[in-house]
Amino acid sequence: MADTVRLFIDGVEYHVPRGANLVDAAKMVGNDIPVFCYHPKLDPAGMCRMCLVELGQANVDKATGEFVRDDKGEIAVRWQPKLVTACTMTVADGMFMRTATEVVKTARDDILEFLLTSHPLDCPICDKGGECPLQNLTLRHGPGKSRFIFDEKMRLAKHYPLGELIYLDRERCIQCARCTRFQEELVGDPVLGFHERGRRLQIITTSNPPFDTYFSGNTTDICPVGALTTADFRFGARPWELTEVPTICPHCPVGCNMSASTRQDRDAGGEVIIKRIMPRQNEQVNEIWICDKGRFGHHHSRHPDRLMTPLVRQGGMLVPATFDEAFARIAEYLQAAGGNVGAIAGPMLSNEDLWELRQLVERAGGSTANLGVWPYRMTGADLIAKVGVGVGTNFKDMGKETTIVVIASDLENEAPVWYLRVKGARDRGARLIVLNARPTKLENWAAQGVRYTYGDEITALKGLDLSGAQNVVILVGGDGLDRAHHGALMQAAAHLLVAGGHVGKPNNGLLAVWPGANTQGAFDMGFTSEATEAMFKARPGVLFLADADIVRGDPAGRSLLGTEGAFTVAVEMFLTPTAERADVVLPRQSFAERDGAYTNGERRVQRFYAAQALLANTMPDWRMFAEINRLLGGPRPKLSASSVMAEITQRAPHYAGMNYAALARLEKQFPDVGGVDLYYGGTAYDNRGGLGIQWATQADAGDKVSVPDAKKAARPKHKDDSSLLIVPVTRLYNREAAFLASTPLMAMRIGEPFAVLNPDDAARLGIADGDVLGLS
Repeated sequence: MADTVRLFIDGVEYHVPRGANLVDAAKMVGNDIPVFCYHPKLDPAGMCRMCLVELGQANVDKATGEFVRDDKGEIAVRWQPKLVTACTMTVADGMFMRTATEVVKTARDDILEFLLTSHPLDCPICDKGGECPLQNLTLRHGPGKSRFIFDEKMRLAKHYPLGELIYLDRERCIQCARCTRFQEELVGDPVLGFHERGRRLQIITTSNPPFDTYFSGNTTDICPVGALTTADFRFGARPWELTEVPTICPHCPVGCNMSASTRQDRDAGGEVIIKRIMPRQNEQVNEIWICDKGRFGHHHSRHPDRLMTPLVRQGGMLVPATFDEAFARIAEYLQAAGGNVGAIAGPMLSNEDLWELRQLVERAGGSTANLGVWPYRMTGADLIAKVGVGVGTNFKDMGKETTIVVIASDLENEAPVWYLRVKGARDRGARLIVLNARPTKLENWAAQGVRYTYGDEITALKGLDLSGAQNVVILVGGDGLDRAHHGALMQAAAHLLVAGGHVGKPNNGLLAVWPGANTQGAFDMGFTSEATEAMFKARPGVLFLADADIVRGDPAGRSLLGTEGAFTVAVEMFLTPTAERADVVLPRQSFAERDGAYTNGERRVQRFYAAQALLANTMPDWRMFAEINRLLGGPRPKLSASSVMAEITQRAPHYAGMNYAALARLEKQFPDVGGVDLYYGGTAYDNRGGLGIQWATQADAGDKVSVPDAKKAARPKHKDDSSLLIVPVTRLYNREAAFLASTPLMAMRIGEPFAVLNPDDAARLGIADGDVLGLS
């Protein structure tokens, strides 16, 4: 039973969690204390004074635990002489609070009147109109008139770009400091600050380039007014015109829940399109945060360069064709392949796509040993199935009793919201250990940072003392590792967890930082990295490359194309370098145009929903694979993605019971940041699309698991003492992603190609900073 205390609000007794913030405690029992600067995800600041209340404390008899009473039998309360800010106070047993007295109401009137003296009152043209807490609280608590002169308002710069992505309207700012506190406290990027004093106080960016952070969009969400807005949505629509559609971010293994704000758009010919992407609350996955790649990386879905018809190679050229013609050509080659068929699946394919692609390969006589993933340099799904993080694991619950180990991963670039949540756990007292061969930003927050030489990852991991830790979570990335070395490192981590008893329970276990949104789902559907490597040695006669741009993504990938007599099918959104070399190109749909499910790195299966109008002549991947399967004698394609998932639930043990209805189940979450009352301010949306289901590991099920210790991996071999080791690294805004380069807002964030060399090597080779290099 939760530890509760007695709190009296306006004379009514409630039992609320001990130590809760007074504002939160009141909200739990239905009493809305107005706030501007307070937000439950940030440390209280008490800056806006909107939450003023009368506060008192009753004496409690230590012997009996009963309240001390006066001569009349009433509880004796010692009231504080002045109003106090509720947001800076936490609940204690016997606390009394008055929230509706005349003195409190007058204080709220005064605060709002003061705020509005400096506000431009440009609600008719403000993007926040209709979802603005300042509007709501003024109507509910404001005086209705002002004693101040409109012409004496401050005139500050409007529409000021803080960076490429965020605009500032200085006049609208109420100096709540939510944005600066978010950047400093939660992210650790203090790139915003206050300048000037008094009524001239204003937000400025303190970094170069301006507003240099991966999380800038979140400041627009928690801003309680229209001071901060995103570059892609300014003047784009009114909130009441928008329809919110639940979706899942398709870019990394976190699986952030998002809401696509959609509307019919004149510039799109009257079709329904996504006008903006907003966070959707899921306290177990991303809480209420998303990174800027997830927020702004959807514009590719309506880019004019999208493929909108199949292409078939004729006379050495790719020419437009119908789906029937393309499917017939593929079926012809599959029937002649004699079972020599394979597929490599990329990280944006849904579970339904992967399932139907597997059925197609099997129907064509191909072996499941020819089902590969892309990228292919990480492995260990079998270990995740044994000792992956326990069901119920939540970074938000991790504190002093937890040790978090991150090895071979630049978490900020590979899984930004995990970076945010790991840092949050560290801020609550968790012990953070970061091991890598190169410096990463997460190392700045680590209690212990270990730097090793590439190839010495296992030795470094075994050298850690984790003794005495109640909970241990190990996150394993693939920085500088090939598949074999990554597999060995995963095994070493799993062995360490089993030996310490840190498996089969929440906030313990192994977590792989997979390279994509649904790499875990691909492994679950039978695709492997080992299969991809095997196909480099013996390429199948017919090869499907679905969302796998092997030419741009890895120099080794080119060996899979151009083989005489081989037939390649590329399934892509854009004419990528891989698609240009294929024999048939099928136009796939983006996540925004179809239904489906992804499985995130924590093994949580989550639904996403069709948000915008379909592009002409495109199909969901699963439907294309099913149509080709039908031409080979397979069943008629299913009517919907939900029907495909229903089949998966019957045939894939981990997914039993995970039909779309189950994935859409909801439960009450705290804090209520997305309710219709916009109570805490900001525009994160409540979750109406489902919280998903996390499948259980063998350790979760109570099975006895064992993992043998891993031997130290062999260090990378150099040709000679003068040669260099090339280590590709992951950047959040990566040049290799065709969809990202096609998004104008994101293209500005993609840096120029660069190489980092050891200073001694650079000096030996006569290379100076800024030189142009050629690498081979």
